[in-house]
Amino acid sequence: MPPDYHLHTPLCKHAEGHPREYAAAAVALGLPEIGMSDHSPMKSHFDDWRMEWEEFPRYLEMVDEARAQYPSLPIRLGLEVDYLEGGEAWVEELATKAPFDYLIGSVHYIAPGWDVDNPKHLSRFAEHGVGEIWATYWKLFEKAIRSRLFDFMGHPDLPKKFGHRPSGDLRPYYAPTIQALADTGTAIEINTAGLRKDVREMYPSREFLEMAFSAGVPLLINSDAHAPGEVGADFDKAVALAREVGYTHTLKFVGRTATPIPL
Repeated sequence: MPPDYHLHTPLCKHAEGHPREYAAAAVALGLPEIGMSDHSPMKSHFDDWRMEWEEFPRYLEMVDEARAQYPSLPIRLGLEVDYLEGGEAWVEELATKAPFDYLIGSVHYIAPGWDVDNPKHLSRFAEHGVGEIWATYWKLFEKAIRSRLFDFMGHPDLPKKFGHRPSGDLRPYYAPTIQALADTGTAIEINTAGLRKDVREMYPSREFLEMAFSAGVPLLINSDAHAPGEVGADFDKAVALAREVGYTHTLKFVGRTATPIPL
């Protein structure tokens, strides 16, 4: 079983369970290690699905509490950090605020106030067109990669969450992102949460993974758990997919340094 590095906490306002409960679930599953990576704070209130900056010290305390209760389980410290154009300086500052083991880069917002995976914005797929939304998303995703601010990128094809995909060949959307990943040495994750969403498919698609493998892009496997019962969810399916595509290794992170480990 690979590590599970994409785990949330109640501080993001849409998850449940203390990190020690996630640790207990990981021990029961036999995971070698885990990492907490809740949605990162902003300097001031930004939206209703992340920790506030004032809660960040409590986040660090919760991770330490889990480490104290499960000393034999490595529990890494991370954050899932939104890439916002013009917000790079905050990410750089945030990275100095704690001894992080990794930062996950993600793109949720494709325009101010428009988080593409939020069901309240579903009507915009009809208003703007799926192709336009995908094009905007992937351009931002590529910029996030080329910023070199992140250790790996989360749920690469997130706009498919509700089943929206352009018709035809999707490789032109993927190719610039794959090139950016290869150019920067940035890893991606197989995120099993997609199996629990409307799309009923892991992020990213098999075709994206095949292109990433061919380009030598490193890989992690994560659950994006928002409850202890989701830790390691569907890892058997994700490992099988990774092996079918050709991957033989995944990564572990310590102090923002990646080490390959056998898959």
